Amino acid sequence: QVQLVESGGGLVQAGGSLRLSCAASGRTFSGYAMGWFRQAPGKEREFVAFISMGGVTTYYAESVKGRFTVSRDNAKSTMYLQMNSLKPEDTAVYYCAARTYGSTTISINHERYISWGQGTQVTVSS
Repeated sequence: QVQLVESGGGLVQAGGSLRLSCAASGRTFSGYAMGWFRQAPGKEREFVAFISMGGVTTYYAESVKGRFTVSRDNAKSTMYLQMNSLKPEDTAVYYCAARTYGSTTISINHERYISWGQGTQVTVSS
């Protein structure tokens, strides 16, 4: 199993940028495809981005495409989410999550992810 810890959240004005990090420990990080999700108050958990084990394949929700970039450094066991041109509607708790070890398929369904971090709050003011 892999353990995940997010960091990098905070308060930013609309149009600003933040970079989230997800540090992994436990089983070999490079064996996990990863995802970012977010959850705003009163709303369901929402898919944000996916990255394959090697980082070659990425996939984004339409709402963040062109503004957010997911990446990973397997040598550092860390995944990142670079968020640019932030909007107030991006305000949420952001979670990183891991697919089943060795899984290669893209998934936007949070139920397909087996390990989760505790989340980091991102607040975008207008």
